[in-house]
Amino acid sequence: MSTARIVAAGDSVLIVELDERIDPSINAQAIAIAASVEARRLAGVRDVVPTYRSVAVYFDPLRTDYDALYALLEHESSTADAAASASRPALRIPVCYGGDLGPDLDEVATFASTSPDEIVQIHTGAIYRVFMLGFVPGFAYMGMVDGRIAMPRRATPRVRVPAGSVGIAGVQTGIYPAETPGGWRIIGRTPVKPFDPARAEPFLLSAGDAVQFYPIDREAFQAAAAAEAAADSGAASPRG
Repeated sequence: MSTARIVAAGDSVLIVELDERIDPSINAQAIAIAASVEARRLAGVRDVVPTYRSVAVYFDPLRTDYDALYALLEHESSTADAAASASRPALRIPVCYGGDLGPDLDEVATFASTSPDEIVQIHTGAIYRVFMLGFVPGFAYMGMVDGRIAMPRRATPRVRVPAGSVGIAGVQTGIYPAETPGGWRIIGRTPVKPFDPARAEPFLLSAGDAVQFYPIDREAFQAAAAAEAAADSGAASPRG
């Protein structure tokens, strides 16, 4: 278990800091601490946000007992069960790799001194951990990417990366939930929406989840994308 340090960030945030590295066991500890703190429902606590290796607790200083919160963080930092999030089954996500949907696949293959097909096999052969969400709603930072294909992000980000694009940035992989600028190496695209405010649960993924990608062809991608669009249209239609 990583040694924890609790620091204040202003008068309304306490941060539990763990060892400073990307490590699944440290992330599991951070997620377990966050879950335990949320479960206590301490008065005045506004939000609890786990990251790769820390937990930020946002609170109302006029409603929260600071000493009680600090004591709770000390206790949970040493007792939270990191194994609690380790047994979740992997969510399988389809990806159409290469071509205009994955414009950087060939570059990643050159980086790895192998073929694009081998890149797909390596990327789909791993089960990735969702370390945290950030950047834009629903963007899940996942790892660990096999070192053979862990190509650094682009020196110059693209102005527009389409929603659903699947990228690599070093040891991380992720799905762009909306069209945004971005510098990750785009190797494919999924028809699945990581974030949809029209769903009962807008976020597809949460910290601690497991994900495995699997390849689909262009025809299957287009069919799934059309089904998603039809579902969205139906949800948006007025009801009599």
